[in-house]
Amino acid sequence: MSSDNKVPGSPGGTAARGTGAHGTAANAGQVILTDDEEHVRLACRQSLELEGFEVQCFANPERALERIRRGFEGVLVSDIKMPKKDGLQLLAEAREIDADLPVILITGHADVPLAVKAMQAGAYDFVEKPFAPSRLIDAVTRAMDRRRLVLENRALRSQLEKRDALETMLVGRAPVMVELRQRLRTIAGAEVDVLVLGETGTGKELAARALHELSERRERPFVAINMSALPAETIESELFGHEMGAFSGAHRARVGKFEHARGGTLFLDEIGSMPLVLQAKLLRVIQERVIERLGSNEAIDLDVRFIASTKEDLGELVKAGQFRDDLYYRLNVVNLIMPPLRDRMGDAPRLFQHLVNEAALRYRREAPLVATTDMAELASRDWPGNVRELRNAADRFVLGLGIETAAAGGEATGVEAGRCGAGGLVEQIEAHERRLIATALARHGGNLKATYEALALSRKTLYEKMQKYGLRREDYSGE
Repeated sequence: MSSDNKVPGSPGGTAARGTGAHGTAANAGQVILTDDEEHVRLACRQSLELEGFEVQCFANPERALERIRRGFEGVLVSDIKMPKKDGLQLLAEAREIDADLPVILITGHADVPLAVKAMQAGAYDFVEKPFAPSRLIDAVTRAMDRRRLVLENRALRSQLEKRDALETMLVGRAPVMVELRQRLRTIAGAEVDVLVLGETGTGKELAARALHELSERRERPFVAINMSALPAETIESELFGHEMGAFSGAHRARVGKFEHARGGTLFLDEIGSMPLVLQAKLLRVIQERVIERLGSNEAIDLDVRFIASTKEDLGELVKAGQFRDDLYYRLNVVNLIMPPLRDRMGDAPRLFQHLVNEAALRYRREAPLVATTDMAELASRDWPGNVRELRNAADRFVLGLGIETAAAGGEATGVEAGRCGAGGLVEQIEAHERRLIATALARHGGNLKATYEALALSRKTLYEKMQKYGLRREDYSGE
């Protein structure tokens, strides 16, 4: 492209057709251009469009501002001198919307000092009239490259923040936890209902909240309902709501929890406890995404995502006639299985420290350090109450009561419960051997040499047993 072809000042100048001087392909990016002079807008637009840019032109800066959003995938080009709002005001207001938006100013020769001042205030570049099309195209191309880099970094940072948030919610480095988080991230953005399976205390509600937070519904309500805690006589009203006079005592209309969750996520905890008569109604709601309040025939659209959880085997409940098979299959399209703590014992010390830090914040106390011997003890227990039991132990530890497992009522948990647990002799011996190895690994910070010497084993034997019991050095190294 000839540099003699001026845009303003030489109205007849145009850019060459084809891929352009910069070899730019079609759809090179978006440009919002504002200038009160029509011939300038026309010339700039022609030059940029020939280089593959998508250009929107405005004589009114206010109209240009309406098109700018945070994350706008493009560049703003503006004249400095305009009657209604000058380029400096437009620059300031555009940067309030997105501080990283590249703004290129078009200026006359007398306005160069003003343009330099504008660059100090955050403008990306300025183009002095009269200018060759190549000068504008070069400035826009560089600004577009910068914009893409900024947006890519934002996206990566957002992904890392989400990843960090998920790893904070569902702590653990055991393979089962890594796989769980990966599966959760995969299905979080999909508009699919999910069934969360797991024993009491494994964190089923945490997983449901994580699914909500990682979805497009994160700004809408997350409504959790414990089906086993709702009184049988009011459960239908609690879920579906009612109109005034629908039953004795219904003195005013009431929005139910289903309706309250519209646009968000509805978490049905312990779904196996739901009465059969309500299971049929829930099935209709899930299939048709509509509800009717008690005492009304008016259908209310229900835009929600359903997440259900259970500690029971719903398949067995179906066989026993206590759970509808059609509802089970409808809920069990995608599932998440929450691993019990005994299947990831290497996570216990790290998870305990995390829970200690959380408890210290709640109780406004300094988080106490957990001794290596205590860490070894933590790794040796079975924790039948899973993460919930571990959290209770962390609370007691922060309150200065030590790491102990005496439950209310004096029932044995932890070490003693593990030693007299169910299972045949072989299973109990293997469980005890696993605890001994886990304890030694924790005591020696994952150092294999120190561990096999302490246990009087060969390195090969220790390695084989660690593989057998799913133990990993990394889970005890504190790295």
